[in-house]
Amino acid sequence: MLVYERTGWGWLAWTVPGDGTLPELPRQIGVLTPGATLMQRLAARWLTRRPARRIALAPASSASLRLSAVAVGVISLVAALFVLGRGIPGDLVLPGMLLAPLLAEHLPDRLDDRAGEHVRSVGGDAACQYLQRLAALHASLVQAAADGDRYELRRSAEIGQHLLWDAAGLLQSQDTRSASAQLIDRERLMVQLADQVAQSLERSRTEARFGAADQPRGPEGPLGPYPPGFAPATRPAPRREPGTSPLKGYRPVTQDQPDNVHTTDVYLLFAHEPYYLGDGSQEINTVVVAAASLLHPQVRQPDGAQIHNRLTQGRKPGEIIPLSTLTHELGGGADWPMVGDWETVITGLVQLVRAGECDALSLGLPEIARALVISGPYNHVRAFDAAANQFITYGPKERAAVLAEVDMFLARLVAEQDLWPGDGLAPPLFQHP
Repeated sequence: MLVYERTGWGWLAWTVPGDGTLPELPRQIGVLTPGATLMQRLAARWLTRRPARRIALAPASSASLRLSAVAVGVISLVAALFVLGRGIPGDLVLPGMLLAPLLAEHLPDRLDDRAGEHVRSVGGDAACQYLQRLAALHASLVQAAADGDRYELRRSAEIGQHLLWDAAGLLQSQDTRSASAQLIDRERLMVQLADQVAQSLERSRTEARFGAADQPRGPEGPLGPYPPGFAPATRPAPRREPGTSPLKGYRPVTQDQPDNVHTTDVYLLFAHEPYYLGDGSQEINTVVVAAASLLHPQVRQPDGAQIHNRLTQGRKPGEIIPLSTLTHELGGGADWPMVGDWETVITGLVQLVRAGECDALSLGLPEIARALVISGPYNHVRAFDAAANQFITYGPKERAAVLAEVDMFLARLVAEQDLWPGDGLAPPLFQHP
């Protein structure tokens, strides 16, 4: 007996023996497209319907008809005889009588083809065994996201769905041997996701035991909510020791720095979804680009130009401006809609960098350093040190140190030649008449 086990991401098809023993390996695994709509989910349910019963036309022949087509044919014949007896012309009745069973026979196959466009299904022991391991890891991510309504858990489940979808696509076009390197990369990513989620849940349980669970949850940052343990600090009174410079990447708004003065020789720093270079040994999760890359034609416009206009106002030459600093200056993100769709612009910049359409400083920042640069200049990040059994708080001082280190790498990179922003750039808004 063929049994379909439906899940939120697709299905597993099991062949259950007649003695009732449970199978160890699915016969087929189907993965639904990430972010599927209601109609696409209904299409997946259509593919997992009970197999159609067929009637052989002759004992020694392989030709057969669907039982539903035969039933529709009989019903259409009875209906045709009835309406013909009522005086309806035959040239109107006979086409419908013949068309109904043909539709019942062939229409399900056409619907199967349309529904299959939204699903990637694989069969075979080797492919199913590999995808079953990924599905088991993904199930833990989905369960964690269902149990805890937190962004990082939901996002992990979404990334896991994409990894399943990519792996199913590889297994459809290649065997496990020829695609082994790519499959190993995706399985390693899935294991890392599951491990990060397990650590996050463990930190939450630890905080709950120490009474930290009753504290209010921190607000969302420019690239999503801050890591567990994040707590924004109250803004201190501005003070600076003589001879020292303000925090790199943050410009206090003062009257001696008018907003109508633009400095184009600045850089934008932003974090993004991690990807891996080469054989997957180096993770890239943060990028620095020249401000002029925001004017690239492949970046959404005029949003990129408007963000460039805001980024270059009142800066110092060579300054690195994190995206989170812009968010801080724009009312904590409340004023972003008046400037532009930063999410689409950042996605366009990542695509530019990966395609080699502009120069960039690509970095793989550690977890705490990355959390600091995606949080505002006056925020704090708290991390639990399991060895010391205590929380460690990182703030503006550590954030400035991270940005200073990034600046050191950037200085080495641009010592001979500055970052190339790309070709065909639009003119800055402040140059328009």
